[in-house]
Amino acid sequence: MFFLEIYIVKSGDNIDGIAGMYGVPVERLIYVNQLSYPYALAVGQAILVPLREVTGGRGLFANGFAYTSINPSILRETLPFLSELSVFSYGFTSEGELIPPPLPTNWMIEAAIEYGVKPILTLTPLGPDGNFSNILIHNVLSNPNARNTLIENMYDRVQLENYQGINIDFEYIMAEDRDRFTEFVRDTTLAMHGLGYEVTVDVAPKTSSDQTGLLYEGKDYAGLGQVADRVFVMTYEWGYTYGPAMAVAPINKVKAVLDYAVTEIPKEKITMGIPNYGYDWMLPYVRGESKAITIGNIEAVQIAVNNGAQIEYDEIAKTPYFHYVREGLTHEVWFEDARSILEKYKLLKEYPLYGFGCWQIMRLFRAMWILAQEEL
Repeated sequence: MFFLEIYIVKSGDNIDGIAGMYGVPVERLIYVNQLSYPYALAVGQAILVPLREVTGGRGLFANGFAYTSINPSILRETLPFLSELSVFSYGFTSEGELIPPPLPTNWMIEAAIEYGVKPILTLTPLGPDGNFSNILIHNVLSNPNARNTLIENMYDRVQLENYQGINIDFEYIMAEDRDRFTEFVRDTTLAMHGLGYEVTVDVAPKTSSDQTGLLYEGKDYAGLGQVADRVFVMTYEWGYTYGPAMAVAPINKVKAVLDYAVTEIPKEKITMGIPNYGYDWMLPYVRGESKAITIGNIEAVQIAVNNGAQIEYDEIAKTPYFHYVREGLTHEVWFEDARSILEKYKLLKEYPLYGFGCWQIMRLFRAMWILAQEEL
């Protein structure tokens, strides 16, 4: 039975009137929707209406990625809804030595365990410039000694710091390293099983086995689906910093990826990526020159309110967007709201999948987590 409703703001609405319409305390609507005084609303804004008191609790399987710089209060509010917390991230050298995150991790691990959440060590091949390095990947995967050293170091670190699993997030893998990567995931998984822990591997959003491009050719969906405990499909970033204005995770694109993924990977092993952010583009878009600004979903609504913009909803992408003008320049904003998140959650039941992973939880989007408790 649903205990949530989604109301779309109309001209002349105010938060007191909406609360009265549903017979719920206005304070509850303000809290759930993270409204700021004086609680102005945008036409087209989605208001999540809990028909009973909101409490923390787990519904869907949820993994959340977090940098070590996360605000402690945001982490603690989010943890009651999570099953796993992926600490982002550990790097490594060409010799297989682990490079820890820039800030302490112990407090995040301890907080996760306190809330009954599994802390997960996330491994990424980030180079000195902070970007994914396929040269580093190649150097380690093609060197048996370095590869074994890296696995041994993860094995030791997991025990030392009380992690309860591994997440392997390698991107831009060269096609020639595809099988080596699958073998690396297999060997890491076998090592972690010795401790009773699981391994998740992240994959780019492919729609066919022969899809070309550096993001796709180095990832063998079928092979990774066999050797890993779970596969996290990164179903987001169609709209991205340097691309044209569009939804970050349009539902039609997400479905196309899942349609292929379930033919290669057991459904019960798949977790679907859900973005917790949006983008603000300045128009017109010029390839090679334009750069969108990353914004939070609550921030997006506030931008609409501040600029008198009406929020629209794309029925194909199942995603909200709006335009506004500032200092004579037109902006286009795409973000997530309760409607778009609910549509993504429905896919977890439709396919069905193991659960979802949120990239990332650095900004609090309270409605997202409350919706995750709903019986869909």
